[in-house]
Amino acid sequence: MSNTVVVGAQWGDEGKGKIVDWLTESADVVVRAQGGNNAGHTVICDGQEYILHLIPSGILWPEKQCVIGNGVVMDPVALLGEFDYLRGKDIAVSPDSLKISDRAHLVMPFHREMDAYREASRGNDKIGTTKRGIGPTYGDKIDRTGFRLHDLMGDPSRFLERFGAKTDDCNLLLEASGMDPIDKNAEGRKLLEAAEILRPYVADTVAELHRAMKDGKTLLFEGAQGTYLDIDQGTYPFVTSSNTTSGGAATGSGVPPHALNRVVGVCKAYTTRVGAGPFPTEDDSLGEKFHAMGREFGATTGRKRRCGWLDLVMLRYAAMVNGFTELALTILDGLDDFDEIPVCTHYEIDGKRVDLPPASVDEFAEVKPVYETLPGWKADLTGIRDCNDLPENASAYLRYIEDAIDVPIKSIGVGPGRDQTLLR
Repeated sequence: MSNTVVVGAQWGDEGKGKIVDWLTESADVVVRAQGGNNAGHTVICDGQEYILHLIPSGILWPEKQCVIGNGVVMDPVALLGEFDYLRGKDIAVSPDSLKISDRAHLVMPFHREMDAYREASRGNDKIGTTKRGIGPTYGDKIDRTGFRLHDLMGDPSRFLERFGAKTDDCNLLLEASGMDPIDKNAEGRKLLEAAEILRPYVADTVAELHRAMKDGKTLLFEGAQGTYLDIDQGTYPFVTSSNTTSGGAATGSGVPPHALNRVVGVCKAYTTRVGAGPFPTEDDSLGEKFHAMGREFGATTGRKRRCGWLDLVMLRYAAMVNGFTELALTILDGLDDFDEIPVCTHYEIDGKRVDLPPASVDEFAEVKPVYETLPGWKADLTGIRDCNDLPENASAYLRYIEDAIDVPIKSIGVGPGRDQTLLR
């Protein structure tokens, strides 16, 4: 039995949804273990595009079990909207296909408003949050004042009492800053209505997952965001509020680390990020080229992604902290039109060579990326269905990456379709 964790090796948006969809065929259960609806996975199946935010990508496969684990922060109303979205595309969502942890923390209306309030108050020092309340929800979780799903499923009067008190506290800040207050009665009713729809989906998912493993079923853990948005290992403070690295799969699901025996790192053939923060290999002209082609816009926000060349310093560290057993390289076709392809091999800080990323964003500001230029292949890869048919320079690019990070590349993406993932 091989239980697999899929992890973004960069700042998210690496194409994890497609890789999870591709790996789901050989899995029995697909698990989301961290993050919230601030993340988005785009999957294209039979020419149809699906954008998912909370529900695992495995929902697109009939007969697969999907789980939203205890490490996820869940907006109940947004989740119901995702139900409607999928059903509108003839995808079944039922208590048989989806289980939600009763320990998952809830994103409340006051979390979303506090997210917007705090981001606005930062002035020119904005983090780049999606303002969906994720950070404040995790903050309350750590502060031990949060709401878990079982709270919403319990005594309605007790829930409304706690919800009203927290909303009143938030409204004091909102009104003092000239923002509209939250209607706690209307929002409370919405949440209780959502509770009745969600009730059949709620379960002790830790027990469910252990039962599945005992029965010999394979688990696939779907990561959200990427390594450098990890609250501990990322480019702090320009990060998300959860552990996006492979260890988060264990803490966010209740499955022990020794049961996770395959870690697939997902990496673009270049680098992108959304939001503020350091980005040593960022290249504006590269971004302009991709945006003009209709590429590199966020699945959740529609924001233009910042674009840059492949950064082996960051990829090397991601392989270390996640324990990648293999790499899935996506959007290799994005580099089809280049005569030459720069790759960052190391940094220089104050004239000294650096092979791993610094912890401090102040040091990141002093980073000078050092590049080696590789020859491009100047060929359309999107029609290729066998790795043996790749141009020699494309194959050489893959070998160069493998040698630099000591991790084998086992799959390659040459387009968005299911049939455009090549086994290597």
